[in-house]
Amino acid sequence: MSRYILRRLLYSIFVLAGLTTVVFVVTHLIGDPARLMLPLEATEEQYQALRLKLGLDDPLYVQFAHFALQVARGDLGISLWQGVPAMPLVLSRFPATLYLAFCVIALSLLVAVPLGALAAIRPRSAADRITTILSFTGISIPTFWLALMLILIFAVQLRWFKTSGYGGFEYIALPVLAVSAPITGRMAQLVRSSMFDEICKAYVTTARSKGLAENIIIFRHILRNAAIPIVTLAGDEIAHLVNGTVVIEVIFGWPGIGQLALTAIERRDFPVIQADVLLVASAVVIINLVVDIIYAYLSK
Repeated sequence: MSRYILRRLLYSIFVLAGLTTVVFVVTHLIGDPARLMLPLEATEEQYQALRLKLGLDDPLYVQFAHFALQVARGDLGISLWQGVPAMPLVLSRFPATLYLAFCVIALSLLVAVPLGALAAIRPRSAADRITTILSFTGISIPTFWLALMLILIFAVQLRWFKTSGYGGFEYIALPVLAVSAPITGRMAQLVRSSMFDEICKAYVTTARSKGLAENIIIFRHILRNAAIPIVTLAGDEIAHLVNGTVVIEVIFGWPGIGQLALTAIERRDFPVIQADVLLVASAVVIINLVVDIIYAYLSK
């Protein structure tokens, strides 16, 4: 187990090193960073001064070594937009994105696992049909439309929740409901299909013949064996959410890294864009490492 975790950790370090190289190469392939950062009306003197400041006149290998050293120190320069260090700026927005992501996943699992399990245990029943209808409805509804309808009903008309901002339940309830609807639908269908496949296996018949209680068979044996694809989907969804749900963050004025990245792109703020990409990539690598560790535990 420890050897497996160490091997996955080393693999994650290589992935981050490769990503750092990709970010550096892409930054130079899309054009002259100095030209892209400066407004169209910038003078030649301003252009040359920025190239000198960014070290763009140095050989590429020198530039890459300097960039890699900056990444290792967590120093990706100063935001051209706000005039503050880029990485601390991105880090200041990251807790809001994590808060939203984990609330969404928690709600999705709390709803999807019982619904999917009930549908799998009683196939072709009313519970199975209702679960299927609700899950496909959640998958089919556009997230941005659902977010706007939630704002119109619960924030504008009923005034139960806030339309924008960051904070407790009254701020996060509507964004979580809007984002979690399709995720809950996908998870409920996956739980249903995974558990139904396990129910048909011989070990379940053996457990029942031994007189084990049905709830023990379901939760200790069937659900555990069906958990690997569920964990895979949950990990993928968390990774997607950590990228920043840009549409939801813009609609609800949620101060996450998705909204920050969109603003940085609009303002051609390369240091912030690079810091955002590297931070999100690091988070995704860590999430995948955690998922791999859970795999190893479930497979024991």
